[in-house]
Amino acid sequence: MLIDPQERIRFMKFSVVGAIGAGIDFGVMNALSQGLHLSLVLAGTISFLCAVTSNFIWNRFWTYPDSRSRPILQQWLMFLAVNVVGVGIRIPLLRFLEQPILRLLLPFFSAVMASLLAKNLTLAVAIGIVMLWNFFANRYWTYNDV
Repeated sequence: MLIDPQERIRFMKFSVVGAIGAGIDFGVMNALSQGLHLSLVLAGTISFLCAVTSNFIWNRFWTYPDSRSRPILQQWLMFLAVNVVGVGIRIPLLRFLEQPILRLLLPFFSAVMASLLAKNLTLAVAIGIVMLWNFFANRYWTYNDV
């Protein structure tokens, strides 16, 4: 798949879109968890949905502009379904990785800084794992018409 130059370009574009989405994800998560003191699971779920919306728009019109055999609503629902599975992967990671990471960081940082770093490192791990799922599932299902 990635040997084809067109696929490499798509993967690079998907990665750029993912980086934009990750920026949205981290920004919203930090605003909600630090500013409004929401739990990481709730803040991370909301931030994920914001990032998914951005990613769909960018992927539909930039990464896969030639993917037009499906109506936009149908394609959005397919993209959303892939990402709902991603949420199912993400939430347990957010729930169960934060405390072990926090315990690793506490000897080196203040409690406040360790907590902030633990939340962000946990989210980074979850984003990386879910990104792999999203790319392959979307490429071979949502955008399989290109």
